Amino acid sequence: MGESDVTLIVTSGRGPKECRIVVARAVRRLAQEAESVGLSVAHDLRDPATEAASALVSLGGGGAETFAAGWTGMIQWIDGSLRGGGSRRNWFVAVHRIVTPGEAATLRDDEVRFEAMRAGGPGGQHQNVTESAVRAVHLPTGLSAVARDGRSQHQNRKRALERLGALLAGVAAKEALEAKHAAWLDRISVERGNPKRTVREM
Repeated sequence: MGESDVTLIVTSGRGPKECRIVVARAVRRLAQEAESVGLSVAHDLRDPATEAASALVSLGGGGAETFAAGWTGMIQWIDGSLRGGGSRRNWFVAVHRIVTPGEAATLRDDEVRFEAMRAGGPGGQHQNVTESAVRAVHLPTGLSAVARDGRSQHQNRKRALERLGALLAGVAAKEALEAKHAAWLDRISVERGNPKRTVREM
């Protein structure tokens, strides 16, 4: 991945089912906000996903570090509809920056489909009318990564492939550790109170 790429993990820690629902919603919100400011986003949240104990999110492009800092920490999610009839409205999930494995997953040509797309996001009229952005789709898993921060479609194709490989490597590492009941996710504690960010779901 490029120097400006950041990988985050969104986790419910040991929280109840409602916190796993919030993880999925928080990833979608994070991705929408990142794309609205022109960042490239990839995550391992399967679609349609209603809940997830944890999810990886990769952000790429200028400003990724600053954007990620605004999400890193405890997230207080206010939503009274998650527990039907209950009085609890506040749910907490954690967002941490992680270091992905040094080697990205090796991808065969027949495993990946490339799609040209409009760059979108900030950048003026030129970016809106050119299809320089590239989405790389991993056919066996359905996971995808987008690159829109390169100067050409060729550069974005390379970056999208690198991000997809890094995302898959991170997913493989996470699944392997979870399968072995490692303490990796257990060490990520969710502290109630003192949230970095509050989201109110209407």
